[in-house]
Order: sequence, then structure tokens, then C-alpha cells
Amino acid sequence: MILSPIDTVAHISKEDFIENYFKPQKPILIKGLARQWKDFDKWNLDYIYQKVGNQEVGLYDNKPADPNKATNEPVTKMRFKDYINLIRSTPSDLRIFFYIITDHLPELLKNFSYPDLGFKYFKRIPTLFFGGSEARVLMHYDIDLGDLLHFQFEGKKRVVLFAPDQAPFLYKVPLSVHTVYNIDYENPDYEKFPALKYAKGYEIFMEHGDALFMPSGYWHFNRYLEAGFSISLRSFPTHPSRLINMLNEVFVIRYTDKIMRKLFKKKWVDHKQRNAFKKSQKALQHYLSTHSSNA
Repeated sequence: MILSPIDTVAHISKEDFIENYFKPQKPILIKGLARQWKDFDKWNLDYIYQKVGNQEVGLYDNKPADPNKATNEPVTKMRFKDYINLIRSTPSDLRIFFYIITDHLPELLKNFSYPDLGFKYFKRIPTLFFGGSEARVLMHYDIDLGDLLHFQFEGKKRVVLFAPDQAPFLYKVPLSVHTVYNIDYENPDYEKFPALKYAKGYEIFMEHGDALFMPSGYWHFNRYLEAGFSISLRSFPTHPSRLINMLNEVFVIRYTDKIMRKLFKKKWVDHKQRNAFKKSQKALQHYLSTHSSNA
């Protein structure tokens, strides 16, 4: 992988953000943006512990989804306070996925304000994500194709981003929003996945209060370096072509995959994995032949 530093600023005007990042769909890290919030001091695990500690939450780990089960089925459940105590006291790969604030902790909505950066937010689903110090999230892009403003709190996190046009080198699984399961983005094996060596992206290290702008369709891999959590604020696709793509992803591709997975289980998963490898190998051969002829 060819990973470059991302543009990083402490402050940015709405005009600068729109012209140089939102319109060209380029990511940027805004250091400490959340510190502008009036109640920034409430964005910590202690506050969550006090407010919703007795809620039961579903937890996920680093293992690939069981092909015999629904892809969104948690590996276990526990009380929120027990989960927080666990990730604070011991290394853990357990994480909470897509915790919708408006449904489970609406009081937290009073403790932040949507940054005025010039794009409209989809305010129904601001979502929280939590992870222990060994948790990681498979390389994927968000199915709704919204632009994301992603904030990190408490522990540090490493993020790897790739633009949508890098998908041919990432071993994208057909009819899915993720890459093959067995790529290690911390120690990539270029002998096993040679196309990955030519993928061009960004490497970002996030700290408490930082905000990362991830444009629509960007691939992202998240690795919690310490126990922590994040919130994603997203926009709803407004451009006609992006809206059509989003509807296709959500209602056609997603449900086609669910039906095939239910019918054929592991055979279907293995078939998609093989196809992902073949397509990236083909993209690699095309890339090498093109660049060798231009040399």
C-alpha cells in the first residue's frame, strides 16, 4: 500500500472546506474540532457509563462473520457498564457497532452542535461506535454513500482511507461493501495479495476530539489503538447519480446478497472471495502491463 499523510488543520473556514475538500471529495483531518462544543467535557466513557450503563448492547469481534448466520448478528451481549469496565481493564477486540443516539441516548444530542461546514447533515442517525484496544473494523465503505464527519474520543485510533477508484486493488468482494476477510492492513502480505501493494491511500492517527472528513464511497479501515469511541455525522446523498447508486446498494445489491447467503451459506461466501481475488489480479495485470509499456 502506498499511504500518504492526510491534509491536517487546526481550523478551517466553511468556504475553504467547501472549495478544497467537499467539492473535490478530498478527505481532511481537523484537529480538536469537537473541543468547540459547549459540553465537550461530557464526551467520555464515564458519561456513557452513568447514563446508559444498564442497557444491554450487542458486541462484535475481529473474526469474520459466520456464513451460517446473519451478517449483523452480534457475537455476544452484555450490559454497557460491564463492556466499558472490560475494555478499560484489559485488551479486547470487542466493539459496539452503529449505536443510534436518537434511539438509545437522546440526551447526548444536547452535548454537541453540528459543525457549520456547508453541507447538510442527516440528523436522524448520528451514530456511536466503541472499541477495545485490539478492535479493528474490516476495510469497507458505507452503504448509504453519505459524506461523513467522523469524531474520535478517549483513545487513539488509526484509520486507513482509499478513494473509490482504488477498489480494483483492494480485493473488493462482489455484492458487498467490504474487501476479503483475510487481509491484514497492519501487516499486509503482498505475496498473497500483490495488487494491494499498488493501492494509493491515506494513513491517519486520530486523538480525542479530532474530526475526519470521509467523502462519499471512501474505503476505510479502523484500528482502535486504545479503548475509545467515536461518532459519525453523515449527510444524505443529494446528487441524483449518488442517490441512485445508494438506492441500488441498499435495496438491490444488499438484498440479493442476503438471499444468496441464506440459500448457499459458506459456498456463496467462498465464491465471492474467489471472485474478489480474480478481479484484483486482473486489475493488477492491466496496471503492470500499462505502466511497463509507458516506461
